[in-house]
Amino acid sequence: MKVDPRQPNKGDVPDEADLPEDGDFSDMLSEMRIVLPGAQTLAAFLIILPFNGGFRNIVQSEKYVFLATLFFALSSLILLSGPAVQHRVMRPLMDRERFKRYATRQIVAGSIALGIALVLGTNLVVSEVFGHKIGLLVATVIGTIVAGVWWMVPLWLKRNKRV
Repeated sequence: MKVDPRQPNKGDVPDEADLPEDGDFSDMLSEMRIVLPGAQTLAAFLIILPFNGGFRNIVQSEKYVFLATLFFALSSLILLSGPAVQHRVMRPLMDRERFKRYATRQIVAGSIALGIALVLGTNLVVSEVFGHKIGLLVATVIGTIVAGVWWMVPLWLKRNKRV
């Protein structure tokens, strides 16, 4: 009987390349535990902001930026915490792989919403302190950093099989 060297023996422990692409469920939960506090902190800051006396003095366009920032921050919080709540409600999971795929999509959508909220929040704060033009410039820089670090670098590394 000929043995295919590419196939692991029955007694072998699979290496990471043999594991499913979406990773282990506990890895996904750990990743959510890292991203979720950022969304919570931003949402909490935005929720209390209108109750500060100076908020009434910002111009109408900044109030729209605030509203959009709040919307994206709360959306990210809902999407990032969704898989944990859904997992608890759906216990026991009948199709674990399908749930992981769905939860991964929610986490990615929540991360996109968080990235947008970070950019808008940056614009809101810096515009108030230094003016609209500087606010847009700094928000653009932050948006570029988020897009690069969160999305472009990992996709480049994956495409080039560097990690």
